[in-house]
Amino acid sequence: MGVAASDPHRILASPVETVPAPGHARVAELVTEREAALVVVGLPTSLSGRSQSASADMARAWAASFADLVDVPVELVDERLTTVSASAALRASGRTAKQSRAVIDQAAAVALLQGFLDARR
Repeated sequence: MGVAASDPHRILASPVETVPAPGHARVAELVTEREAALVVVGLPTSLSGRSQSASADMARAWAASFADLVDVPVELVDERLTTVSASAALRASGRTAKQSRAVIDQAAAVALLQGFLDARR
């Protein structure tokens, strides 16, 4: 699971690390260390906009159980195409698919968070 964080001014998202699932405890540590004000969790959504799937149910369950561990809001956000755009960006930077495997989840988390930040401006 990729983790990203924004700068204090909530302008730019940056990769933090990849956490093995379920990862509740480590992500909670990162929230505390970084003094996060909000946690954004990707919600798998189909291209048609439906978020009714086993993956979406797992994301909702993860977010609900994680919310009990932290004292900040946890918000589900449409993650449609974040992995696709992250893969394209990594390819454009010259990385091969093999080189990208280790950081694709972080890059997708950056894309998700950056889209969230941009929509809030």
